[in-house]
Amino acid sequence: MKQKDIEALSLQELKEKIKEEKSNLTKMNIGHQISPVENPMTIRTARKLVARLSTELTKKSKA
Repeated sequence: MKQKDIEALSLQELKEKIKEEKSNLTKMNIGHQISPVENPMTIRTARKLVARLSTELTKKSKA
C-alpha cells in the first residue's frame, strides 16, 4: 500500500485496516514458526505497513 493510499483513508478505515493487517501479521508469524515462510521479507513488509498505518492514524487524530 502506497503512502498516498494510506493518507486518503479516513480514521475509521485506518482503524479497520490496522486491525486487519495486525491479524495477517500474527498469522504470518505463527506460520513462520511452524514452517519457514518462502519469503521472510513479507513479514518485515507487513510490520512496516502496520507502523505506517498507525503513524497516519496518530497524525490524523491529533489534527
